[in-house]
Amino acid sequence: MRLLLVFTTLLLLSSELFANNRERLQEANFAATHTLNQNNLERKNQSVLTYLWADVYAAAFYAPAQASASQALAKPLTQRLELYYFRNIDSQDVIKAAWVTLERQHDATTLAPLRSQIDDLHATFRDIRPGDRYALNLTAGAGLTLEVNGKVAYTSQDPALAKAYLGIWLAPNGLSDKLRTNLLAD
Repeated sequence: MRLLLVFTTLLLLSSELFANNRERLQEANFAATHTLNQNNLERKNQSVLTYLWADVYAAAFYAPAQASASQALAKPLTQRLELYYFRNIDSQDVIKAAWVTLERQHDATTLAPLRSQIDDLHATFRDIRPGDRYALNLTAGAGLTLEVNGKVAYTSQDPALAKAYLGIWLAPNGLSDKLRTNLLAD
């Protein structure tokens, strides 16, 4: 009973836990448009990932104006997935969650040729702090870049890596079906 009382008190004292999605998206302040390698992208959708009761991050999906979110993913066209974090997260927890998701989405044969590139990508991760922005950019024909707080941290020319890694958020059986549905809604 005491534990329940303490837990309830903590919840009531933490107004941050009760911020609504609109407030969280305002805090994330995603741009309406983004230019990526001379491609003009527009924000298609944005959403907040909540785990248990805590908002973890907001995500925004960008694609060319002439394509819907789902069309951009299917082709694939130039696209951007931007994440704005609300919480401290240990980099090893992020890496573990990525591997769990990738292994759920792909068989060992598919992941084997990507493993060293994924490890290289993960080596660029650092502990996440509130306010950090990570962005995955897929440029058609040019590959994947990871930006951390606006600076390029990793680049790969491998389209298979780009598809697999963006799939953590955008493919079926990813981190969150609700987040995926919200980001890819037409």
